[in-house]
Amino acid sequence: MATKTTPAEAQPTTSGKPAYSRELLLGLYKMLVKCRMCDEKARILFRQSKFAGNFYSNVGQEAGEVGAAYTLREDDWVAPSHRDWTSNIIKGVPLKFCFAQLYAKATSPDKGRSSPAHMGYAPLHIITPASSIAGQLNVGTGVALGIKKLGQDSVVVCFFGDGATSIGGFHEALNFAAVHRLPVVYLCQNNLWAESVPLRLQTALTNLSDRAKAYGFPGVSVDGNDILAVYEAATAAIERARAGEGPTLIEAKTYRWYGHSEIDPAKYRSKEEVEAWKKQCPVLRFEKFLTDKKILNDDLKKKVASDITAEIDEAVEFAEASPYPKPEDAADFVWS
Repeated sequence: MATKTTPAEAQPTTSGKPAYSRELLLGLYKMLVKCRMCDEKARILFRQSKFAGNFYSNVGQEAGEVGAAYTLREDDWVAPSHRDWTSNIIKGVPLKFCFAQLYAKATSPDKGRSSPAHMGYAPLHIITPASSIAGQLNVGTGVALGIKKLGQDSVVVCFFGDGATSIGGFHEALNFAAVHRLPVVYLCQNNLWAESVPLRLQTALTNLSDRAKAYGFPGVSVDGNDILAVYEAATAAIERARAGEGPTLIEAKTYRWYGHSEIDPAKYRSKEEVEAWKKQCPVLRFEKFLTDKKILNDDLKKKVASDITAEIDEAVEFAEASPYPKPEDAADFVWS
């Protein structure tokens, strides 16, 4: 697992704002770029018919993913949705296994048994997603209950979109977590569209974080394209959960650049809306911040991209060279 800077290294200044180390800022940047490049590569591979099933791109939303999961410990848990393939990368899953999962090869974590969108990794406590919307919230909340019963201090971070907040399972999970003060952080990536349904037709709320009030625990809305805003909110929520103070709901307001999936042309959105949000690109915004701070320059940017490209190429080569599972092994690991 990659070495990461811990939240303790972000000490407050006299102004009250955190002064982050260069190591942490560059670590966040490299992971942000890595998630973007891996996701874009997966989109290309899908369109080349390199793998079957479907793919749900997270491009445009990377700051929410990286900001919330970057400093999790190895014994912390992640409950991702179908769009959160890159949460595995952030948690430290070897890239070759992530691409093998896309290809449904025998070398993938689930040995080629599931959808490209169902990427989990038991050794690093990443729960395999289900296709049912909000399903991961119920499973993640159950894991948080187990953590509390065992007297451990690890936490669970559940990822989901705005559409999940309209599902009964979402409300059941949050209410249960509140009653039992469970160590869980709910991270809603509000990209304004539940597949083709706009947020205004889902709820009359302006801030989805207000839903937490109904259950008696804190909710906060942040700019989901500002990685430091997400990181600060998530760090506080994780520390609160680890201290036994219960759950937090974080709404990261963001936007997915592409359709619900790679087979969705997203004609329900205007080109003007999409282009306006692309100008808020989380990668470019953070690059500007780091450049202004004289932490990042063109040479370093090129090196980061080059290193990640080499890693991706090696992972794709591994996935394509790996065998498919044997038909006679289909019943392995099935309980009876």
